[in-house]
Amino acid sequence: MKQTAKEYTFKIVGWVLLVVGVLAIPLPGPGALIILLAVLVLAQQYEWAERRLESVKRWAFKSAADGVQTWPRIIASAFGVVWLIGVGVFWIVSPPEPSWWPSQLPAWTWLPGGAVAGGTLIFSGVVALGILVYSFVKFRGADHPEAEAEQKVASDTTPPA
Repeated sequence: MKQTAKEYTFKIVGWVLLVVGVLAIPLPGPGALIILLAVLVLAQQYEWAERRLESVKRWAFKSAADGVQTWPRIIASAFGVVWLIGVGVFWIVSPPEPSWWPSQLPAWTWLPGGAVAGGTLIFSGVVALGILVYSFVKFRGADHPEAEAEQKVASDTTPPA
């Protein structure tokens, strides 16, 4: 069975998103949401992804909800967004090599990629800000149905005191 360019594109995009999502797991919320997006894309091509879609969706939304339930988490995420955008701006401005930079390295090793790398960092920061705002609006202070269901299951399995 011959595959079309569209099918190859879905597979490549899905797998790249999955790798990026796994790498972003330590971050509050975005890693799980990127993995959800990856599984949504991969479900178009793979039956195994389609079977796992609902459980990944519950996990991703619970992760996003948990990421905005306390002010320290929200502030840490906002700081991360500001830092990421700031680094992107710094990269675009591309100041000269500092005195502590090893002189034996070629000049191009200081902030390689220039405006493209900086623009990518800024874009990532804007996406992270969008995810943070979405999570805050959708989940902040609200009991999420999936989280409630998990708590009910946990309480049903806990023996009475």
